[in-house]
Amino acid sequence: MTWFKEYTIEDLHAMANGTILEVTGIEITAMGENTLSGKMPVDERTKQPAGILHGGASVVLAETLGSVASYMLIDPEKYIAVGQSINANHIRPGISGYVYGKCEPVHLGSKSHVWNIEIVNEEQKLVCVSRLTMAIIEKK
Repeated sequence: MTWFKEYTIEDLHAMANGTILEVTGIEITAMGENTLSGKMPVDERTKQPAGILHGGASVVLAETLGSVASYMLIDPEKYIAVGQSINANHIRPGISGYVYGKCEPVHLGSKSHVWNIEIVNEEQKLVCVSRLTMAIIEKK
């Protein structure tokens, strides 16, 4: 898998301005040959009333990583990548600090991308595993 162009972490952070990434504190931390990684704080922005990481926040991190990875694979002048389906299994609660997500491709087609995203806590224990399908749509 090769990215459509040479992106930098700074390019990806610039896309976060005024989005849910900015609100939740999500940051892209690394780009590998077949992976994209990021982190999200477990704090007042991402916790549920019980004081643990909100499952929806984990899904936001997962969909962010898969969406950004799909965006990086397509020509943004010709196509858009939109979330079509996501599921998540929450394994253990996030309590504090950060959670870290890593996105890897399962399928990269011309009309859809499927990503597997694993989210771990600071002790590298699995918090959530997610599968995301992205639709690749031609711009009109």
